Amino acid sequence: MLLPGKAETEGPHSPARRPPSSSGPHRRTLAAFQRPVNPAKDVAKERAFPLPWAAMKTVLQRVQRAEVRVDGEVIGKIARGVLLLVAVERGDGPADARITARKIANLRIFPGKTPMDQSLLETGGACLVVSQFTIAGSIKKGRRPSFDQAAEPALAETLYEAVVDELRSHDLPVETGRFGATMEVELANDGPVTLLVMSKGGVLL
Repeated sequence: MLLPGKAETEGPHSPARRPPSSSGPHRRTLAAFQRPVNPAKDVAKERAFPLPWAAMKTVLQRVQRAEVRVDGEVIGKIARGVLLLVAVERGDGPADARITARKIANLRIFPGKTPMDQSLLETGGACLVVSQFTIAGSIKKGRRPSFDQAAEPALAETLYEAVVDELRSHDLPVETGRFGATMEVELANDGPVTLLVMSKGGVLL
């Protein structure tokens, strides 16, 4: 109830409670809160320093069978086991290759007493290892993936081979693709079961 002669200034629709106008001299635009953009500088910075989330990434698929072909020729083939798509990124090192392979060799992803009970070592499963740099791609900007975070080919091949060697050191049957080649990969995913194994600085993420 208002007192005689006193205007309503505290109500929900009073001028004091109304939101600021979206037009006029006090209008705030999104641009006012954005930092100036320098695409060339941003790209140079990203190329000079690995992104915080950069890591060796391996897509693991439990398979009933898998094979890889180059020019129609089968160059790697396994029965029951895992297909591994390995991406090496800038900043990765030998420790990442070792811990990735050791984790995969001991990972309990095959059925036994439970659906996830036994490892490759326990089942005698095989590995088909394929280099897959596109996993390092970024789709953050534009419509075309960027692969700036992928390691240079020489480093990528060295660490890819290190993953293969470490798996073989556990007496696992290992087949491979061909680094740098255009390949056709065919598989029957069992489950399906697909996992992402990531390592940075020799530590699993």
